[in-house]
Amino acid sequence: MSNISVGSVCSGIEAASVAWGDIGFNFQWFSEIAPFPSKILSTKHPHIANLGDMCEIPEKLKNGIVHAPDLICGGTPCQAFSLAGWKKGLDDNRGNLTLKFVDIIDANDEARKALGQNPSVVFWENVEGVLRDKTNAFGCLLSSLAGYDKEITVSRWPQAGIIRGPKRNIAWRVMDAKYFGLPQQRRRLYVLAGGKDFFPEQILFEWLGNHQKNNTAAKPDALPTPLVFTKQGHSIEVFRSYTDCLYSAYGTKWNGNAAAYNGSLFVCQNHRLRRLTPLECERLMGFPDNYTDIAGASATARYQGIGNSWAVPVIKWLGMRLIDYFNKKNKSNTAFNIDLSQFSLSARHIHLDNQSIGIDLSGDAINIGDGKTAYCSEKPVNDIFGDIFDVIDVTAAEKFYITPAGCKGILRRKEERKLSMNQRLKEVLKQISSEWSSEKIELISRKQSRGRFSTPSPAKNTEEKFSYSLF
Repeated sequence: MSNISVGSVCSGIEAASVAWGDIGFNFQWFSEIAPFPSKILSTKHPHIANLGDMCEIPEKLKNGIVHAPDLICGGTPCQAFSLAGWKKGLDDNRGNLTLKFVDIIDANDEARKALGQNPSVVFWENVEGVLRDKTNAFGCLLSSLAGYDKEITVSRWPQAGIIRGPKRNIAWRVMDAKYFGLPQQRRRLYVLAGGKDFFPEQILFEWLGNHQKNNTAAKPDALPTPLVFTKQGHSIEVFRSYTDCLYSAYGTKWNGNAAAYNGSLFVCQNHRLRRLTPLECERLMGFPDNYTDIAGASATARYQGIGNSWAVPVIKWLGMRLIDYFNKKNKSNTAFNIDLSQFSLSARHIHLDNQSIGIDLSGDAINIGDGKTAYCSEKPVNDIFGDIFDVIDVTAAEKFYITPAGCKGILRRKEERKLSMNQRLKEVLKQISSEWSSEKIELISRKQSRGRFSTPSPAKNTEEKFSYSLF
């Protein structure tokens, strides 16, 4: 199967089209309402319609207003499930958009059935926190996709699994972008689903001989990237060989995020401390350089758009496997069904009903007999590690550098929140903050708005004024 038509829901800045645009996917429409991502779409894809509100798409599909594509992909808002958010799940209107996503899939399949076409393939991405959501959002999603009237409930959703439901077959797997060539630790949940003749586990999991799995055990977990190096004549120091997960708040709450204290968000360039730039964040996600640098784009908007997007290399890996699956299936004209009863000795069953099967693939690799292994770890068999050296941009603008007052503020917030800090980062912050007098820093600090964790500074009478910038 080539030239797969695609509809993209909650498109954001469109990682999917970057990953799939040149490997046999044809995007029919997007759906995005946020101003900056919408501007990205109109700039990068002026001839592809942005349908706007996803809640209006089912009716448009049913009425034939928009094309019913072969594949629908989406990443409904993750804030309701993220550890960085409020974790309200389906009690949050953003979480409920996950179920609206299923309405789109159902309407799309109805339209395709009327045209004599097969059910669509479904691709959904989200934070792994949805697996632990107290409202069982993931169980509701799976139930709706599979075709159950009642939600599936389990004591704990596994990191990988398979469901063969009455309506659709589903597979899911948590994978980390760190193992796909990006120096960023970014664990995400990836779900594939489709009709009863579609077997998504063939795409999401890797099926190996036992000897092949053994050969992967000795691989290192990261490149031996030096933390101090020279690039284009600039002295560079980083505090970790990879960053923590980027998310949208980095644009506005850089110093308020606890992840910053391990140093993964900062670069020491020529003995001055700065935050990662939007260009560096693009590289951390696998986007082309300056992809988000469009007319009128602020740094904050770029940070938010990048942080809310998908890791491009992971999406490309999935797209390549999807195309390979359909090509092999079309050539052989045979089903790719696997007898899930083979898993019974090494995997747990998810309780469904007598007509359906659910398999909990909690282990990294599951032996299915006949010398075969289903590999379902967060790490692909042919893992690739990126180098933080390639991410660093030595031409970072002055606005990304942190003043001595800003460095002092980071140290203050660390103490107030009783957070641990990378020791080397702590040393650098102390060194830079010492460049200004305590009086000057205190005066500037009183002009800055304090966060909810902070204690107010005592009022002092002074007429001395300084120009300042927190970053």
